[in-house]
Formats: sequence, C-alpha cells, structure tokens
Amino acid sequence: MSFDNAYEAVSEANDEARWAFGTGFEDPLSGVDTSLPSGVDGDDLAAYCLMLGDDALIMSHRLQQWCTRAPELEDEVALANIGLDLLGQARLLLTRAAKAEGSGRSEDSLASFRDEHEFRNVRLAELSTHDTADFAGVIAQLLVFSTWRLALLQRLTDSRDPVLAAIAAKGVKEVTYHRDYAAQWTVRLGDGTDYSHQRMQSALDDLWPYVGELFESHSVVERLPDIAVEPSELRVEFDDVLTQVCSAATLTVPDAPARAGVSGRTGRDGVHTEAMGYLLSEMQSVARAHPEATW
Repeated sequence: MSFDNAYEAVSEANDEARWAFGTGFEDPLSGVDTSLPSGVDGDDLAAYCLMLGDDALIMSHRLQQWCTRAPELEDEVALANIGLDLLGQARLLLTRAAKAEGSGRSEDSLASFRDEHEFRNVRLAELSTHDTADFAGVIAQLLVFSTWRLALLQRLTDSRDPVLAAIAAKGVKEVTYHRDYAAQWTVRLGDGTDYSHQRMQSALDDLWPYVGELFESHSVVERLPDIAVEPSELRVEFDDVLTQVCSAATLTVPDAPARAGVSGRTGRDGVHTEAMGYLLSEMQSVARAHPEATW
C-alpha cells in the first residue's frame, strides 16, 4: 500500500504491521506449528526461552545505550541495528515463553514488569561500557557474546521445538554479521596503535571472568533433551574463533578464573551484578510509570 504522506501511513486507520518489529520482512514463524512438542514440560520450555530471550533483551539495551556515544556515525548505526536485531530475537523468545507457561503474560509484561531476580540472562550481557565511553569494551563484549550466541543458534536450528528452530534460523543470519562486525573492530584496535592495542587487551581481560558462565549447564537444559542446546558443547568452537581473532589482532586470549556466583547461583538463576538494577530501572521506567498505556 502506498501513502501520500507519512502521517497517513501511521494513522489509526492504517493497521499495517510494517511500522512495528519486522518492518518489510516476512514473519519468521509463518506456517510454524506453535503448539508444545509432545512430552515437553511447558514451564521448562518457558524457562529456557526466558534464558535466551533475556540474553538478547539485555544485550540489546546495552547496545542501545551506545547511541550518540560511538566514535563514528557509521558505528552508531551499526550498533543500533545490532541492538534491534537482538530486540527482535528477544520479542520472539519472550512471546514463546509466555505461550509455553500459559500464564496469560505477554512479551511486554515479561520485559517490563519482572524484577531483577526474575531475569535469567548471563551476567556478561548486563556489563556496562557506555558510561565510560569505552568503545573497546563494547567491542570485546559483543565479540564474546556474538561468538557464543552464534554457536548456540546454529545448533538450536535442529531443536525439536519448531518455534525455537525457526527463531534460531533467523537469528543465525543476524548474529553472523554481529560477530563479523565485532571481529573486524577487534583486529583494527588490537593491531592498531600501541594505545588501541592496550585498550582492546584490557577490555578482554576485564570481561573474561564472566566467560565461563556461558558454558555452564543448567537443570532446565538437562530436562530438555533435543530441545535445548547443552552449553558445554559450544566451548571448543568458541575458543577456536577467539583464538583466530586474537591472533590476527596480536592480542592474547585471557586466562582468568571464572567469577563465582552466590552459593553457586549466577545469572541463569536470577543472581546478577550491581549493574543490572540500574539497567532495569532505565529500561522499564516508562512502562512502569504508565502501566496501562498503549501506543
């Protein structure tokens, strides 16, 4: 449909979905059976979708915070687009979680009205780099996150849950670019000036204690054979990619012990860093201030 002006396009009389998420693209779940696979516990599937959805949602928000802070306009656009890709993945996964648990909650309520201890993202995603304008920091964070997530999504395309498989197939195309973007900048900074090399190495060193958590198994995953991906299976591919990128960037792959959780609990169990509370207070502020608003 064509419009004579922009106001006509966004008027209430126009109900096209192209102004929302998925603009100009086909629905990735079109024709996909969204019923629960046989023998799968809905609460377990919902919990797993929350894990993956929260990873994407929180990392997306961290990237959005880089708008107006990146060193070049091109990188402003790149980081914003990567954030939007992850937000799209989060929406699909949170919607799947809501349907699987059957509680009547929506993607919006899951994103905006849960408290900190109810989020199940890995702690690496919530680390803040925008407040110090450390571009090397966000590149290191994105490199680690996208390398790990791409390996996960590639395996998730074989999930017995057709919805997760479809979401993963769409995500693989997106996260492949995310990893490539981060890898290219890692090489530029690492193999650039002495100062950029030092900043890039320090950024990797600072976040490395949170890397081990990415590969820890969880009871929810263990209860979903053929549905979920076992995190430990991703480590070899992750290490190979990071070794290649760091070698090209003349950087050293850090060798730091994993940061311990609280009584063995980490982000997957709702235990987060101090940064998470500040992130949620910003991300959820409008929805909580106007809980009945629609737009």
